Amino acid sequence: MSLKIIKKQDMDSFVSSLMTQYEVMGPVERESKFIFAPISHSAQLRLDYNTSILPPKKVLLPQQETLFAFRTDGGFSVQPALDIHRRVLLGVHTCDLHAMKLLDSVFTKGYSDGHYLARRENTIIVGIECLMPCDEHSFCKSMGTLSASEVHDLHLTDLGDAYAVDQSTSTGEMLLARHGRARDATREDMLRLDKVLSEKWPRFQYKLDFDAAELPSLMAVSYKKPLWDELGNRCLACGQCTTVCPTCYCFNVLDEVEMDGKSGVRKRVWDSCQLEEFARVATGENFRKTRAQRQRHRFFRKGKYIPDNHGELGCVGCGRCARSCLVDITPVSVWNALYQAR
Repeated sequence: MSLKIIKKQDMDSFVSSLMTQYEVMGPVERESKFIFAPISHSAQLRLDYNTSILPPKKVLLPQQETLFAFRTDGGFSVQPALDIHRRVLLGVHTCDLHAMKLLDSVFTKGYSDGHYLARRENTIIVGIECLMPCDEHSFCKSMGTLSASEVHDLHLTDLGDAYAVDQSTSTGEMLLARHGRARDATREDMLRLDKVLSEKWPRFQYKLDFDAAELPSLMAVSYKKPLWDELGNRCLACGQCTTVCPTCYCFNVLDEVEMDGKSGVRKRVWDSCQLEEFARVATGENFRKTRAQRQRHRFFRKGKYIPDNHGELGCVGCGRCARSCLVDITPVSVWNALYQAR
């Protein structure tokens, strides 16, 4: 599909037009931080944000969602709760696009998840090219996520006074044609885009001491390394690292029953493998009782288990877990230490 150019001065009208037909969600500022939230006015949208506290994953996999309602009076009946609300998710960074690609695989492989798919099918994704690292914790270049994956419908690249718009799907093409004032890119625009993209790469540094493709084999020989005990001694088991991760998808299921005992709802809520009770079973045994075991499981999930099952690394290098960890446990330091000790 052809590359389009939309002037920055026309972005307000584009977003405002979208809001007449869709719920529009994007990065907005809250107390000097950024979150993905519904936009009520185009001026709220901050496409120049560095990173968000929680990933845009929360739009497709909410922190808490009702799966179905049930009743037991007059027989047993179940009413599924599917979110088919049409929305546009604006301003998704490239690392988070890769995370969404992984989640698409997770929730469609084997038994597909109807609740995730309902949101996914009704969400139009507009990505934005990262031209500067979010901060010192970003290691997306090492993880191969510095360029956009194919999950977006439109993808923006900042050219200064305008955005180059890659129309990746027919849905994206329709969206831009109906709501935006865009023109075809000229040869000069293409040269300008090439210059912007070539200049961005030196700004990002490789943080891993090795090729990320080696991670599964590195983890395979690192199960009994003493580093896990060291990390366990430092870890606070707060679960913050998994809460902010764009590729974590562990959840718990809770039933909330009304006082009459005849009706209620079943909910899915985010959970964390770093919490002590996560691997505890009904008879009292805990398969990952120590913090060292749970830290090891976390890094094996990212570096081996997920790649083995889905062909994608379970870490996209966004750096959110490194920013949030109170005891400075970071993927870069852990994986580099394992590599040096191999």
